[in-house]
Amino acid sequence: MPFEIKKAAVLGAGVMGAAIAAHLTNAGIECVLLDIVPPELTDNDKKKGLTKDSPEWRNRFAAGGLANLLKAKPAGFYTKKNASMIRTGNFEDHLKWLAGADWVIEVVIENLKIKQDLFARVEKVISPNCIVTTNTSGIPIKDISANFGPKLKERFLGTHFFNPPRYMKLLEIIPGAETRRDVVDFMVGFCENVLGKGVVICKDVPNFIGNRIGVYDISNAINLMMKKGMRFEDLDAVIGKALGRPGSAVFGTLDLVGLDTGYHVMNNLYAAVPDDEMRELFKPSEFMAKMMEKKWLGNKTKQGFYKKSKDASGKKTKLVLDYNTFEYVPFKSPKFESVSAARRSDDIASSIRTVFNGKDAAAELAREYLCNNFIYAANRVPEICDTIVGIDNAMKWGYNHVLGPFETWDAVGLKESVQAMKKLKLKVPKKIDEMIKGGFESFYAKKKDGVYYYDFGKKNYVKLEENPRIILLPSLKEANRLIKSNLGASLIDTGDGVACLEFHTKMNAVDQDIINMISESCDIVERDFAGMIVGNHAQNFSVGANIFMVLVAVQKGDWDVLDKLISDFQNANMKMKYLSRPVVSAPAGMVLGGGCEMAIHAARVQACGETYMGLVEVGVGVIPAGGGTKELMVRMTEGIPDGAVAAGLNMQQFYAKVFENIGMAKVATSAAEAMELGYLRKTDGISLNRDQQLWDAKQAVLGLARFYRKPKPAMIPVMGENFRGMCDAMLFNMAHGNFISEHDAHIARKLAFILSGGDCAEGTFVTEQEILDLEREAFLSLIGEQKTQDRIMHMLSTGKPLRN
Repeated sequence: MPFEIKKAAVLGAGVMGAAIAAHLTNAGIECVLLDIVPPELTDNDKKKGLTKDSPEWRNRFAAGGLANLLKAKPAGFYTKKNASMIRTGNFEDHLKWLAGADWVIEVVIENLKIKQDLFARVEKVISPNCIVTTNTSGIPIKDISANFGPKLKERFLGTHFFNPPRYMKLLEIIPGAETRRDVVDFMVGFCENVLGKGVVICKDVPNFIGNRIGVYDISNAINLMMKKGMRFEDLDAVIGKALGRPGSAVFGTLDLVGLDTGYHVMNNLYAAVPDDEMRELFKPSEFMAKMMEKKWLGNKTKQGFYKKSKDASGKKTKLVLDYNTFEYVPFKSPKFESVSAARRSDDIASSIRTVFNGKDAAAELAREYLCNNFIYAANRVPEICDTIVGIDNAMKWGYNHVLGPFETWDAVGLKESVQAMKKLKLKVPKKIDEMIKGGFESFYAKKKDGVYYYDFGKKNYVKLEENPRIILLPSLKEANRLIKSNLGASLIDTGDGVACLEFHTKMNAVDQDIINMISESCDIVERDFAGMIVGNHAQNFSVGANIFMVLVAVQKGDWDVLDKLISDFQNANMKMKYLSRPVVSAPAGMVLGGGCEMAIHAARVQACGETYMGLVEVGVGVIPAGGGTKELMVRMTEGIPDGAVAAGLNMQQFYAKVFENIGMAKVATSAAEAMELGYLRKTDGISLNRDQQLWDAKQAVLGLARFYRKPKPAMIPVMGENFRGMCDAMLFNMAHGNFISEHDAHIARKLAFILSGGDCAEGTFVTEQEILDLEREAFLSLIGEQKTQDRIMHMLSTGKPLRN
């Protein structure tokens, strides 16, 4: 029988269990969340009149897990409304609910007996087709399932989420010896396609892949720091962005996740791998043990490796722990020649090479650190994973490394790294010597028919299996599928009659090149294609207009140039909206200002779940002028029934939302919240898997293209001077209450004038072009004001909005 997951049950409502339940609801999966019954009534319970029969008391742990989740930062839910999809209960009264679950995932304390006892009860109530998994991070799957019946063993496996589940891409799947292949295949597909995860298949070994390699990586770095007499800040300066690591580096990351978490994982791994050749490195250092005693655990305790403080004048300062004296001292940013040179590199591979081949203390540390990592990763194949690809993906997806160990090795160079290993008197793995003798010079190789990776077992290259749901724009360009390009954007043929418009300015900021390419792409698609995607692989779809370019034009007095730029942007967006072929935008990451305006002019939006969308122009003292104000007005009023306006419908509720969104520069923290705010329509799509988003958008284009008719021009009902009057009264009170500045109120009145439709009566219908003209006039008048220019300069220099 084919598997299907519509309902899930999460056993254990702690931080991780509750967060997993939240992410399941993000994917549209209803959940049961259960935990133990509290051991005893507290005095407070008795004061409330609760007894041991009271559901409020019996369900407290599960209910508390859900309540904490609603307050969690970063948020586990895409929208708090998802909490209604979770039903809380306890193991004693509600285990029978599992009979209706398609997937049961256990997330209780890491205690083998507790897990085995719970599963013995679970086995009695679940359906014969229910998939059962454990989120254990260290207990062997074979031990947990030792007492299972043969049928359950076939449907049992490990699903190890990384914390926080909503944001961390990695999910490790650990099949048991008797797990059916079809169960594994189904769960891989479900976790990738529905939950949006990057899945790695692991062997049933201690800490699986991510934490085995990741803990070694951290332990190796700390050991070398102490060996070379370096400080915390020195290590973080070297093993940071220059080597493809997160900006928080080693100790900043430990402060972020909590030293207690890292400490326990290291201790557990030390105990679990008695035969590991590098086992002694896993034992936490003395300074870490001392920090644990003092409860200096990082951000959660306000101090760890780093600490925020204030000097005598009240100015914020950063302190760093001296692990020799155990006193906090002023942080001084280290300067290393090799790291500085790496910042000038064009890509991460050349950055890593620059540091590796340097001649200063940072380079010496980096060489030994990377060589140790390379050797350890090579020695773990096939112990923890059959391929180098699994290890690389686990480190990229679970530890946010830009490149995995073997990709990093390729960046350094195989022969070059072996020479460095020999100079450091390190033992080069036999399999690496064999690889070099066999004439293989890299772990990955690009060939005409795809990408290949080196397989240690086969001692040859093996083709990397391609996922048909992943569209890679760089690969399409290499295959001569580029249609047209300029410095700001490219139009690429993705096949099946669908083109993709890709932006590639810095941060994908909107400039004249992008505007021109939107217009030119529309002409090409109109003539030669069935439809178009607007999307890219960048971290951010688009952060908005190139505001520096706008400011320069103002300061030079090029008002005609600026007016034309805004008109061109409005016209390009309108051309995209009214194309006779469907356009589907695929926003992800930051989609701000002009980026939001481009995205919402598409016939449909296929947004990534992690889309942070908003019209934020008021932050720099202007109004959205690329059609964003107009498009929100259309979206908020398009559901009003015919005749309702003429019958005197009060539209205040619709326009108040637009005014609030733009006036307060509201940014949605997810695609689901963008729907609630009205930036996206309920008919738009959401992709949880960013890698598959362009494919999803392409399917949306193909689906629309079959019967597509371009939309009729919108006529927008407005409230006229009545709306302005309401806004004026509200702004007067806010300004006099010091909630906003006079300049804020001035900008808001400009916005209110646009939303009112200009000088007209309530119930008037205005055209889109009339609103676009009002947008442009307001923008040009505001951008010419000194206070607005001051705001822009402040934003450019500090990255923060100025209230003046």
